[in-house]
Amino acid sequence: MQRTTHRPRLLTRPGVVALAAAVALTAGACAKSEDDASKDTRSPAAAGAEQKVVTPEPGSKTCAIDAYGAEKLDLQNATVGFSQSEKEANPFRIAETQSIKDEAKKRGVKLLTANAQSQFSKQISDVQDLLAKGADLLVIAPLNSDGWDPVLQAAAAKKVPIVTIDRKINATACKDYVSFIASDFVEQGRRAADQMIEATGGKGEVAILLGSAGNNVTTERTKGFKERIAEKAPELKVVFEQTGDFAREKGQQVTEQLIQSKPGIKGIYAENDEMGLGAVAALKGAGKKAGDVKIVTVDGTRNAVQGIVDGWISGVIESNPRFGPLAFQTLDTFTKGEEVPQDVIIQDSAYDADNAKTEISKAY
Repeated sequence: MQRTTHRPRLLTRPGVVALAAAVALTAGACAKSEDDASKDTRSPAAAGAEQKVVTPEPGSKTCAIDAYGAEKLDLQNATVGFSQSEKEANPFRIAETQSIKDEAKKRGVKLLTANAQSQFSKQISDVQDLLAKGADLLVIAPLNSDGWDPVLQAAAAKKVPIVTIDRKINATACKDYVSFIASDFVEQGRRAADQMIEATGGKGEVAILLGSAGNNVTTERTKGFKERIAEKAPELKVVFEQTGDFAREKGQQVTEQLIQSKPGIKGIYAENDEMGLGAVAALKGAGKKAGDVKIVTVDGTRNAVQGIVDGWISGVIESNPRFGPLAFQTLDTFTKGEEVPQDVIIQDSAYDADNAKTEISKAY
């Protein structure tokens, strides 16, 4: 199978290198799967599940506390507010929130949490409430990329630094927020395309189950997929695109419509695992056999990786949700007065038929 890998260069800037090194030492605390959560030790395979940072290229932009306009503080004596965007029915969100909670507990940091239940207006009021309750620092998993001005203005008035994870806020780094921590979503789309090309032989009609509108994840995963298909497999045609809102039920409904309108569809690119699993359910309901329609997804949940083992899914590109160690280390480094990258990019792995069975313990 064709694979795309990053070969990042190393930097010697103390703040950036110290951040990456510290994360490497601390991230293992959140690498347990849900099934292993009650155990005191992890298997060797699960030990590789923590987030790994792609070292920024020389000249990448950084942020320091003086430029941002905040004040130094001791993270251990601070209150951190965490705003989760979506209902925690999605394993990605469950793992993400648990990682934040685990790292706060490990560090002895007071943590305030709120869940917007997939309602953007509620997330705005949630973050304003966290500020009112005394949050000194904020970690936000945004539902949408736009519409954050009320929060950014309120945080700036109180000189509260913000780190965003997973989805990007359309604002100015090192002015409105400190750092954005996430995967390279365009690259995820490219790697998903590589898996789809491999699975289909690079010919036929394929569909895209789009994520939610209004955020950079959907836009960038779509962009990367289409660019790679156009570049490497022009005989593979995207003939259907419809949002599944990153939800399993919606993914199933859309795939049921797809089967009716495009009975010859050869592949489905689902922009998260939940929609991909919904597609599997729809195919089973239609009497299809495993492998009749090639499915490639993004996330790395245990159920999706098991889908590879069972033959229903061809490949999964990981999008690692264990942000706790990296988010807290970024805040710790920043509040001590050291530089942190404005964009902290995670290097994700991938699952296919060659490694799904042996590496499923790393999934969440």
